[in-house]
Amino acid sequence: MNKKFVVGVDVGGSHITAGLIDMANKSYVPNTEVRKRVNSHAPADEILGIWAATIAEVDPKGEYCIGMAMPGPFDYQNGIALIKGFNKYDELYGLNIRELLAERLNIKGEMIRFRNDAEAFLEGEVFCGAAKGFTDVIGITLGTGLGSAISKDGITIDAEMSVTPYKGEIIEEYVSTRGLVRTYFNLSGKKVENVKIIEDHIETDELAREAFKIFASDLTWFLHQFIQKTHPDFLVVGGNIANGWEFFMNQVIADLPKLVDKMPKIGKSTMGESSALIGGACCFKEFAL
Repeated sequence: MNKKFVVGVDVGGSHITAGLIDMANKSYVPNTEVRKRVNSHAPADEILGIWAATIAEVDPKGEYCIGMAMPGPFDYQNGIALIKGFNKYDELYGLNIRELLAERLNIKGEMIRFRNDAEAFLEGEVFCGAAKGFTDVIGITLGTGLGSAISKDGITIDAEMSVTPYKGEIIEEYVSTRGLVRTYFNLSGKKVENVKIIEDHIETDELAREAFKIFASDLTWFLHQFIQKTHPDFLVVGGNIANGWEFFMNQVIADLPKLVDKMPKIGKSTMGESSALIGGACCFKEFAL
């Protein structure tokens, strides 16, 4: 078993990405990334086949350990999928993903470890990204859902803040792609498929600008709760919506100091999608020592 490198894997709702991480030098190995589309409603055999093929393309000899960033609910310790009723990966429910992938890749099960995807994102940013050098950090991912994690003194955990009650629902229904798309629809009557479409019209569409103002207000409320609970020194923000930083974060950064006792420094993810890959690889953090 080669301990210099680990295959980092990020499993999303519609894709899987894998790449080789140099643990000794705390860096992503260029030109090793493989990304494939996944139908999360497909039979388990098809899903696992694509996952295994992606990993094998990065590591055809089965030489390296594999650290996987997975959405929950998931039994990360035992490698068992518990996702059900989230409109994705229902067919994997109850299956031992570790055993099934190990069998397909012809490796030992102990060579595969799992962790929460939001937790992996923050770990990657602390390991070698925007939050490097900070010991008291929180992170959020703004995308299909709302991810949240805490890292303190080298220990990174899932914060599970997405279920915080808000306006009769949970905050994830507002601070997410579906939340922003719903807000725009409520304002304009126009149904769009993703946030990028709203961004593309922001200069000419007053309602697109208003949708982002409402999103910023909802996000500010959430970050107020999160910061007051954890009192971090640094907040790192990632996820696809963060690509439109200038459309909402200036308002958030202006409003937050009026609400919190201690304002952390705020930074955008510097690793992009590689954060979760690196954080997944950090399931084998001992290899970096």
